[in-house]
Amino acid sequence: MGETTAERVPEQEERPRPRRRRPRLVIALAVAAVVAAGGVATVAAFGGGGDSGGGRGTGLPPSTTKVAKQTLADSQTEDGQLGYGPTLTATSQAKGTITRLPESGDEITRGHALYEVDGDPVVLMYGSKPSYRPLRTGTEGSDVERFEKNLAALGYDGFTVDDEYTSDTAAAVQEWQDDIGVAETGVVDVGRVAFADGPVRVESIAANPGEPAAPGKKILAYTGTGKAVTVELDTADQRLAKKGARVEVALPENTTVTAEIDEVTTVIEPAEQGQDPTTKVEVTIWLDAAKAKKAAAGYALASVDVTFTAGEHKDVLTVPVTALVALSEGGFGVEVVKGATSGFVPVKTGLFADGKVEITGSGITQGTVVGVPK
Repeated sequence: MGETTAERVPEQEERPRPRRRRPRLVIALAVAAVVAAGGVATVAAFGGGGDSGGGRGTGLPPSTTKVAKQTLADSQTEDGQLGYGPTLTATSQAKGTITRLPESGDEITRGHALYEVDGDPVVLMYGSKPSYRPLRTGTEGSDVERFEKNLAALGYDGFTVDDEYTSDTAAAVQEWQDDIGVAETGVVDVGRVAFADGPVRVESIAANPGEPAAPGKKILAYTGTGKAVTVELDTADQRLAKKGARVEVALPENTTVTAEIDEVTTVIEPAEQGQDPTTKVEVTIWLDAAKAKKAAAGYALASVDVTFTAGEHKDVLTVPVTALVALSEGGFGVEVVKGATSGFVPVKTGLFADGKVEITGSGITQGTVVGVPK
């Protein structure tokens, strides 16, 4: 038999496969998650392989932008309330009958009566901790020193301000007791002195004259006498609330003052029916600088805007967050466009703010053209 020769059919010419664009929606979601977690991310960049640095002649990005150099600030403006700061409660430590109370709005300073029990004053002193035991000759401790500092500030002398209650301290106490019109025992009984951080303003009254006083009974609510701004933040924004951080407060009539965060407190708000309790971050900003005091003096209560800045990087290279792409070898990159070609370059990310992201990478300079989706 002769050979059978099969006719060879020419192969069709292979067409180049279109290059697949990277899923930018997934990238945007990943970046959004980074921003929500704190606004700052450092991502390892890997050179070589994948798409990084590779050129392509077709399929240029639909839109471009230039790498900019600017100051990037992670800032956020929140609603605040101008008033007198947090409201605290004064409770009785003594038994007896309430015989006199102040009025709402009264301001009381060191050495003056906050209220009266059995006709004797409960005297306001300055300190961060309450009294918890009688002070008499031989008593030692930080509470002795705290009381003696107040006694000295009121002009009494003849004793050494330290942590020991001596006979000299007792003699000065007797003089003080004579001046305020109580029995001159030389002993400071629990419940006859009330401590607060400074001068107080009576916010509201929780008792009535003639009612019995007993340890733990609420007598009144008070605030400080200076003006303060309070802001409630969601826990997701806690990065903004750092004690000592500077903020800008926009008062009514477009007056803006600079102040510092003084207190940051976690507050758990009770659950409403059928709901879970919520946790908030309460920020207190005292307007105690001269300019801020003067600007706020004309307002008792007012709504204000507070701008927090969690971070600031000066003169950094930035692109829109949407310009970031995920590289096959891991990390982020940008699509650098040069004429009719483009290639992916790995970058490290820094601060995220206002839809922009700080980047650094090989060959990335101010004015570099990068791709951005429409």
